Amino acid sequence: MKPVSLVLLMLFLPLGTVRAQSTGADPNRTQWWKEAKFGMFLHWGLYSVAAGDWKGKPYRGSEHFMLYERIPLREYAKLAESLNPTRFDAEFWARQARDAGMKYLVVTTKHHDGFAMYNSPSSPYNIVKATPFGRDPIRELADACKKYDLKLGLYYSLGRDWEDPDVPTHWPTKGGRSNLIDFPDEDAKDFSRYFERKVKPQIRELLTQYGPVGLLWFDTPELISKAQSQELKAMIHSLQPDCIINNRIGNDLGDYYVSEQQIAADKEAKLWEACITMSGQWSYSKYDHAWKSSELLVRQLVEIVSKGGNFLLNVNPKGDGSLPQPSIERLADIGRWMTVNHEAIYGTHPWEFTSEGVSEETLGEVIKKDTDNDATSKVIHPDLYFTSNGNNVYVFARSWTSRKLTVKSLKIGTKSVKSVLLLGAPNKPVWLQNEDGLTITFPKVRPNSVPIYVFKLTLE
Repeated sequence: MKPVSLVLLMLFLPLGTVRAQSTGADPNRTQWWKEAKFGMFLHWGLYSVAAGDWKGKPYRGSEHFMLYERIPLREYAKLAESLNPTRFDAEFWARQARDAGMKYLVVTTKHHDGFAMYNSPSSPYNIVKATPFGRDPIRELADACKKYDLKLGLYYSLGRDWEDPDVPTHWPTKGGRSNLIDFPDEDAKDFSRYFERKVKPQIRELLTQYGPVGLLWFDTPELISKAQSQELKAMIHSLQPDCIINNRIGNDLGDYYVSEQQIAADKEAKLWEACITMSGQWSYSKYDHAWKSSELLVRQLVEIVSKGGNFLLNVNPKGDGSLPQPSIERLADIGRWMTVNHEAIYGTHPWEFTSEGVSEETLGEVIKKDTDNDATSKVIHPDLYFTSNGNNVYVFARSWTSRKLTVKSLKIGTKSVKSVLLLGAPNKPVWLQNEDGLTITFPKVRPNSVPIYVFKLTLE
């Protein structure tokens, strides 16, 4: 994933500073994405086989451990001999996403280690040619996404590739994220050779082998030039005119910007997406027990959507292709919540007020690595968030324990409330609008496994 700045400045600046990363997007091309709101991110590769261990010890660097442990390419590539994900079931993955209320799925086709998790005719370093599995999981996922009405998104590491000899990097210093074990001469590297030899052929393969691709999710643009970003974008749209692209194609040429492991400070006018881990790491590790609760994940979904963003929630499959049980449980909880409250998410946009009663939540601890950089708040505090659709305003009572709530933004004399419903409840709540705001008394309801309740207000 994208590195955290050494000075950490970007984490604390208003996100208006980041908005420039996204330029004018074609509204017709991006309409489905704006309506989707919620997607599944899947980090799966050779690193998943190691599952947190290297030579009998916990490794450093998560899915970047080839770099952190300074492993030669020939030695790291031997992991392919053990990649035989017999429990991989593309339809199960797609059903999990659909049943959780997700509308698109983004899967790693090539991470920084350079290994292609699809059948790449231009590079034998791929799951079909180099492993006993011998199947193309992206082909199977493309078919499953079509069956379950999900848009297919493909992740591709653009500016880092530790298998190729011509990929220089410049974070945090010159050569800081390059393979200097196998290719030590950083000055001899020529990004344009890598761009022509590997990037363009593989992007062409991804856009011609799997039918419609809704989204190309690039990572780490590093040293790509503006001319190369422009050429790549033109090639993408010549092959698939409707495919959208995130800002990590580089040089301000994406359709939307990515906020990694962080949620925007306030509602945003431009298109943006928060990609956030469900546990502590992007890829599977048997040592990773930092699972976010279902309640926290729904809180994040609500906050992101209320601020005009999309939520791309990461799931980390094991090397055998199965999904960790904690992720299955959390997806099921989210799905049950979405079944009741989906109308407050889909088809909505930010209201004139974003929230009320939000606590002074501090950012999570920031570690100066490009692996463990989760800056999302873990604080759970009762508060209100809002979305709207036409004359309807949806009030999310997050982590609410009281039988009453007051929406101070709706004092009498502001907007007149016509009716109030609690989504999923058979009985109507009692409500009163006065000079203090709109006060609502909860009807009797069954306790939710995720205590986030949604009131639908219809305004005059």
